[in-house]
Amino acid sequence: MIAYLKGKIIFKGEKSCFVLTPGGVGYEVFFSPRAMQHLPDTDQEVEIYIYTVIREDTLDLYGFFTREERDTFAILLGIPKLGPKLGLAVLNCFTPAQLSQLVAAEDEKGLTAVPGIGAKSARRILLDLKDKLQFMPAATTPKTQTASSPSVFDDAVAALLSLGYNSQEIIPVITEVLAREPDLDVAALIREVLKRQNKRLK
Repeated sequence: MIAYLKGKIIFKGEKSCFVLTPGGVGYEVFFSPRAMQHLPDTDQEVEIYIYTVIREDTLDLYGFFTREERDTFAILLGIPKLGPKLGLAVLNCFTPAQLSQLVAAEDEKGLTAVPGIGAKSARRILLDLKDKLQFMPAATTPKTQTASSPSVFDDAVAALLSLGYNSQEIIPVITEVLAREPDLDVAALIREVLKRQNKRLK
């Protein structure tokens, strides 16, 4: 099983890139949309952790920038009926630490922010993950909307969605802001999120 790759990016697509190793072997590696945005440019070197998914007719490689992300992806794939596409979608919305906090808080609504996960699936996934994400240190886990202020989080999400943002784009930012400033009210939280989004667009 391939677990790690180091090489040069020779092609970047919408969902994957080709990595050419020093030995002259090229691999196609799939990433989450958020991870694709942080990949180096073509002809640049990259080092990535790999999770290999082997099926009857395919062998796919999924890439991650940290071993923690790779290990979390592996845990997610251990859940019945949760495949690689949905696993990447979860990690596109939440970091491993944020996901660990969602599980600890039993935050079903927070998990439904992931496209493809409804309330019933969220309950099942949280139950399956309950005893599997304890390897993540609680002290370094950011506070999320549930741990600090559910109503503030929900109201901010609703307001930003009404402005045209999508859940995948704003939920990680809201979570990050609340982790740093858990006492913000809705208006202040929205202002801070918009400020960060505007900086990213410049």
